[in-house]
Amino acid sequence: MPRLYHQGVLILQSILLFSSTYCQNLKPNTDNCCILDDKFGEYCPTTCGVSNFLSGYYTEVDTDLQYFEGLLSQIRNDTTTTTTIVSSMQQVGTKPPTAPQGIKDPTQKSRNMLTELTRYEMVVTENERVIQELQDLLNTNSQKMSVLKQKISVLESQCQNPCKDTVEINDLTGKDCQEIANKGARTSGLYYIKPLKAKQQFLVYCEIEPSGNAWTVFQRRLDGSVDFNKNWVQYKEGFGYLSPADTTEFWLGNEKIHLMSTQSTIPYVLRVELEDWSGHKSTADYSTFRLGSEKDNYRLTYAFFLGGDAGDAFDGFDFGDDPSDKFYTSHNGMQFSTQDKDHDKYDGNCAEQDGSGWWMNRCHAGHLNGKYYKDGIYSESDSPSGYDNGIIWATWRSRWYSMKKTSMKIIPLNRYSSTDQQHQFTKDSKVGSDRRGDI
Repeated sequence: MPRLYHQGVLILQSILLFSSTYCQNLKPNTDNCCILDDKFGEYCPTTCGVSNFLSGYYTEVDTDLQYFEGLLSQIRNDTTTTTTIVSSMQQVGTKPPTAPQGIKDPTQKSRNMLTELTRYEMVVTENERVIQELQDLLNTNSQKMSVLKQKISVLESQCQNPCKDTVEINDLTGKDCQEIANKGARTSGLYYIKPLKAKQQFLVYCEIEPSGNAWTVFQRRLDGSVDFNKNWVQYKEGFGYLSPADTTEFWLGNEKIHLMSTQSTIPYVLRVELEDWSGHKSTADYSTFRLGSEKDNYRLTYAFFLGGDAGDAFDGFDFGDDPSDKFYTSHNGMQFSTQDKDHDKYDGNCAEQDGSGWWMNRCHAGHLNGKYYKDGIYSESDSPSGYDNGIIWATWRSRWYSMKKTSMKIIPLNRYSSTDQQHQFTKDSKVGSDRRGDI
């Protein structure tokens, strides 16, 4: 509005200046229409008359225009204020009014205080729970301490009596059980032996016959109480438990078996004893049994099969799966394998899939360290790997039949004979001799 007003004033001033100058040069007559008139005076309907007429009203009109301009500006300001008020009124129903700054801080402070109080209540509740748990634990420990005090009291009373050695270890020693028997021992039990190259003596179970023949036992399976799924070091050092009455399961240790079987120019005979879940027994004997050193991974070797109704499973067995079954399941010349040290002829790990250490080929026909299956019969679905992983001797019972009892023991070849014990095993085995093979 101010810019329009000033433009109008400039135009009006230009018209008046032009008209005034032009009219001063004209003489009023009928030709230029400038005549004297009582009503208008010296005016004529030309720009000259309009200019003079407007010149008389210029000052008054200018004042009015300035007044109206100020009034319009005031109306504009009032309109802006009114618009702001209306907008505020429209927002009253859509969001809560903004609290004055002086009230906001105390309200927020109160909210913070409530939040802190809630947090403190939670902490107190949690602490009460922990205190209750600690109290319960204290009560439990107090009860246990009371029981322990009673046991200590009983033990203290027992300690007043002289100690009794319930495990009898015989005094005689030798390089093997046969040498101990040669010195006069006639009772089976626990003895210390020290093979020629051994650095120190170690405990073994000696099975001594009335005739004076003595077997050194290095493996025993009876009831599945010992897990034979062990690593290389455990099979090297031995595991399980020795007992005077030979009522426990154990593996004497590959290093000890190596030292015993290689110490003399007189070779040893290996006897494998088996018992099924019907009480039938059988044996398999091997001449010139030896176990190599750890550098040769405790390789199994023997000269030939001496006999026994259990059959020669170490020579392999034809399961009917492949023409090469017998060749790939023979054990003579095989190195020892465990789950962590694989020395078999198979692309995989026989010891790992069958769950125990043994002289694996690809993989076995006789495996006396396998998994102990109650009642003997098992199937592929029972084996984690789907393979025959039981305590098997395929030339006497099916590979899906796991033995109840087994033992492995050695004797010098010059003391080996068809003893009464061997005759007893042979007699017992005839009942089930027709059940050999993989059936």
